[in-house]
Amino acid sequence: MARMTQTEIVNSLAESSGIAKKDVKGLFDSLHALAVSEVKKNGEFTVPGFGKLVKATRKARDGRNPATGAVIRIPAKTTVKFRLGKAIKDAVS
Repeated sequence: MARMTQTEIVNSLAESSGIAKKDVKGLFDSLHALAVSEVKKNGEFTVPGFGKLVKATRKARDGRNPATGAVIRIPAKTTVKFRLGKAIKDAVS
C-alpha cells in the first residue's frame, strides 16, 4: 500500500473542503512553524484529534562502528517524539 505524498494530501484536503490548494499548503506551513516554536518554548505541542509532539532528551550511550566494530561514545541529544492520541489508536486498531 503506497503512502500519500504531501501534494496528494493537499489536493485531497482542498477538494474535500472547497479551499484553494495554496491556502491548504499555507495552513500546513503555518502549522509546522507553530509546532516548532511551541516545542522549543514549552517542550510539547498538541495537534487536536491526532496526538502530541513532545521534546525528549536521549542519554549518552556506547555504540559500535559497523565497519570496524570499535566502541564509540554517542553523545546525549534532544529529539522530538510524537505520541498518538487515544482516538487515533482506537480508530486504527
